Amino acid sequence: MNRRLEERRAQHARYKEDVEARGKPFYPYAMFHDTVMSLLVVSVIVGLAVIWKFTAEESPAEDASGWLGKLYDEPADPGTTSFIPRPDWYFYFLFYLLRIFKWPDSVLLGTVGIPTVLLILLIALPFIDVSRERRPLRRPVALVAAILTVVAMGVLTYKGATARESIGSELLVLVPNWAETHGFTGNEQAVEGAEIFAKAGCANCHTYLGAGTSNVGAPDLSNIGAGGRNADFFVRYVANPSEFGNNVMPPFEQLGEENLQKLAAFLVASKGSQ
Repeated sequence: MNRRLEERRAQHARYKEDVEARGKPFYPYAMFHDTVMSLLVVSVIVGLAVIWKFTAEESPAEDASGWLGKLYDEPADPGTTSFIPRPDWYFYFLFYLLRIFKWPDSVLLGTVGIPTVLLILLIALPFIDVSRERRPLRRPVALVAAILTVVAMGVLTYKGATARESIGSELLVLVPNWAETHGFTGNEQAVEGAEIFAKAGCANCHTYLGAGTSNVGAPDLSNIGAGGRNADFFVRYVANPSEFGNNVMPPFEQLGEENLQKLAAFLVASKGSQ
């Protein structure tokens, strides 16, 4: 231990001698250059943002584009059931890990465990590898680890960028069977409501004819229409469950009146096997 400490002290002394003889210390010279460059980069970004903001019109139309493009496209539709959220490109690798480590058994391992372990190893690397050798071919372990890291991140990022999503696709194929079982095949509004049920995430907490997942005490909705409640009740309940004392279920008023009516028609038609 004392020998390694002496070697480090001797190496530091040689570094100081080299700095005094041939170069300048990191502080303040290199730090000053880095600070100036950082301010320059931030100034360019702020300038571009200002130009983009004040040269474009407050409109989604194509002719409203400024020097750097439009401010926004069409306003977001809060009632959509087909929007597919995706992360920024630098999170694609983590996005794809969710496909490998699926909820609920191993998702924590894939999204928190593995990235955290890798980050800790990256931070610890300078303290683990204290060799003065810098030629890559003389450091096979470090070289192989770097190649594997780059390849793994590249593959996961590519797979995440090209992954295709289809909201509720597993449940949408069951809608015809639901309609036939409950006898609302000819009820177009109820069929469309079943599709909304499949796509809007209702099955994340509720079950329906064996499909979906039961969470936080949410009931099975297979025969919910047998209770005699009308469509207006279901519209009000789904839009604002807290009005009826349910503070666990989130409100779905963002689906919009039309979608809520269709969903209510589906729930009313769910009266058991016909």
